[in-house]
Amino acid sequence: MDHPLIDLINARIRKAEEEGAFDNLPGAGKPLPPCDDPENAVFNRILKDNGAVPEFVSLSSELARLRETLLETADRSERRRIMQEVSLLEARIELARKAR
Repeated sequence: MDHPLIDLINARIRKAEEEGAFDNLPGAGKPLPPCDDPENAVFNRILKDNGAVPEFVSLSSELARLRETLLETADRSERRRIMQEVSLLEARIELARKAR
């Protein structure tokens, strides 16, 4: 079943075409850029345009910071605590990647 407004939508598109609204658009006549995830392409573009990053990317940055702190820490109990955090972050990153 078609959307109830499909005729109106098509009429507006036809009118815009006749008025030249789609002439000389940026990228006209060029192939579309490659897309790794076509199902979520619009969603990913909106996130990217607004400076958002996937959860696993932000978690990976935190993981890198923790590993750097671990290298600089000599206290054994503090190192143990940091290693536990690293382990938890690695698990969260894996879950975030699978969820994506």
